Amino acid sequence: MKITHSIRPYQQPLHSYLIGGGSRAIEIAHRRWGKDEIALIATCELAHKRIGSYWHCLPEYQQGRRALWTSVNPHTARRRIDEAFPLEIVESRNESEMFIRFKNQSTWQLIGSDRFDKTVGSGPAGIVYSEWALANPSAWAYHRPMLEENGGWALFISTPRGRNHCKDMYDMAVRSPKWFAEVSTIHDTEALSQEQLDESLAEYISLYGEDEGRAFFSQEYECSFNAAILGAYYAREMLAVRAEGRIAEVEALPGVPVNTAWDIGVRDDTSILWWQIQGAQLVILDCHSENHGRLEMFAELDHAKRQEHGWLRLRNAKSGEQTTIDWVPHDAKVREWGSTGGRTRLETMQLLGLNPRLCPNISKLDGINATRRTLSRCVFHPRCEQLISALEQYHRAWDDEKKVFRQDDNHDWSSHLADATRYMSLAWQETPIVEHRPKPRALPGQVFLPGPPAPRSGRRISI
Repeated sequence: MKITHSIRPYQQPLHSYLIGGGSRAIEIAHRRWGKDEIALIATCELAHKRIGSYWHCLPEYQQGRRALWTSVNPHTARRRIDEAFPLEIVESRNESEMFIRFKNQSTWQLIGSDRFDKTVGSGPAGIVYSEWALANPSAWAYHRPMLEENGGWALFISTPRGRNHCKDMYDMAVRSPKWFAEVSTIHDTEALSQEQLDESLAEYISLYGEDEGRAFFSQEYECSFNAAILGAYYAREMLAVRAEGRIAEVEALPGVPVNTAWDIGVRDDTSILWWQIQGAQLVILDCHSENHGRLEMFAELDHAKRQEHGWLRLRNAKSGEQTTIDWVPHDAKVREWGSTGGRTRLETMQLLGLNPRLCPNISKLDGINATRRTLSRCVFHPRCEQLISALEQYHRAWDDEKKVFRQDDNHDWSSHLADATRYMSLAWQETPIVEHRPKPRALPGQVFLPGPPAPRSGRRISI
């Protein structure tokens, strides 16, 4: 059976690349370019060239149902998936799992980057990452080995959302001969008339104000990476991090504790930051975020990272007590983290060799303000790419009915790492300062005798 689809002229380069056997592509395109539409069309054709499993990944699982599965084209009154996958080629459809099996036995399914670690089974032959700038970048790290093993393809489609992981991927793709990389602005495609553009700009200005409205229009239609995400809590601070070159290959000082800050999740992600105070700077050395992990697993992860990088847990020479601290939120006092025999999370962490301490218990808004001040002195190791993207994306929720930003945050993959950063921002002020004094090197024939022990510092830093 021959399948025919209508492809717009400006969609043709991407479509031809994928159908021609291309394996990696990123398309940064304006709103109403038809990104999901061309991705579905290409997937349909490729699924009938090679029998396999194909996934369409949106930032959140439930978002897929609204955006694609039940979405209706207002011009044709047909479901979008019915237009992309005509009923004549469909053998069965699972509405609850958003899963389609074609008559040639290829399959297609909607998934979410918020549940990327739940995608198990046979590896996919192709994956589309829709709205990649808003997705959890860990999804690609998790899926990539599957595609490499199967010789599969990956397509990333998005409008910009600041200079985050999507911008980094596009920059990498432009330099690589193995990638297709394209930015399509409204001026390139001329898909909308000037009257329609003027109307859209006026609408954005009425909703968000003059400055933010124009910035949002530039982001959505002119594909500008310089416009910060609307409602982002740390937009100004993270722009300064990038502008001042505070993403650098900085290493931990020996003899100074590498502490951690935890956002503990039971049904959500658990996020951990490894950080060290170095003079007036706060150096964030690594991060990790994972869903539904056991506490034992996170304790093993902490041990493995410390062994790998030499961040050994330090102890007081006299008392033997740990000086390395694992800062946790106040809800760590409650019972149960998995099957821990009724023990509190603090007790369980102590049994596993961790040294938990409760962060100051203040409001989230005060914690966000403390984070804004703290970020001005933070340096990020490149290993923290996921954390950097999370802090750039973390934003307030938008109320469509009242046309204002809500006071609460938008709860997505970025909020867990942002919460761990907030706890770190509260904790480091309470952390005892350990001064790093390098030992003098003895010349041939010299012997250095140890002096009296240095008095324990009682200083605290406050901001």
